[in-house]
Amino acid sequence: MSMYQTTLFEKDESVYVNDYSIRRIQYKEALPFILELHYAKRVPSVIQYTFGLFQEKQLVGIITFGIPASNYLCEGVAGIENKDKVLELSRLVLKHNKKNEASILIGASFKLLPKPLIIVSYADTKQKHLGIVYQATNFLFTGTTKERTDALAKDGKHSRHHLGDLTQRVVRSPKHRYVYLLGNKREKKQLLKQLQYKVQPYPKD
Repeated sequence: MSMYQTTLFEKDESVYVNDYSIRRIQYKEALPFILELHYAKRVPSVIQYTFGLFQEKQLVGIITFGIPASNYLCEGVAGIENKDKVLELSRLVLKHNKKNEASILIGASFKLLPKPLIIVSYADTKQKHLGIVYQATNFLFTGTTKERTDALAKDGKHSRHHLGDLTQRVVRSPKHRYVYLLGNKREKKQLLKQLQYKVQPYPKD
């Protein structure tokens, strides 16, 4: 069963950039973006934080963060001692995809998230994504995952929800993995020291 954020927020904090405002929203406000505009057409397993990009009071973009489906990822990024600091940037969806909207939404949402955190996100090579927005917002590139197969799951869900027949497999395409360290100067320096992945040059066309 998926878990979504449904609680009301104690305070309404917003970040303003040019004629945009960014604030935390309920996940149900983001559902049309996730299910209709994003190529995956499905909701991530766990959503802890959802932020909206508003222009003239209209919601024009969303970004979601949640606990990664893979426990291995949580413990493997920067060691078991930092596993509770790991969040995955699971969806970034824009209605019009205007210039700089993606980087504005990412940067503003980082200001609104608790800290310290380790943010992990992926660019899917099957979709011909390089992760240009992550490069533009100074994420660390930590390599590309290998192609693999997973047990078939219903409605494209994570393989841990497989249908029971392990002979039915689906291909998981290679993905470029990006990491961003959130915190004060001392916290980021410590997390970088504990990072288990090697920082590499950005992939190009």
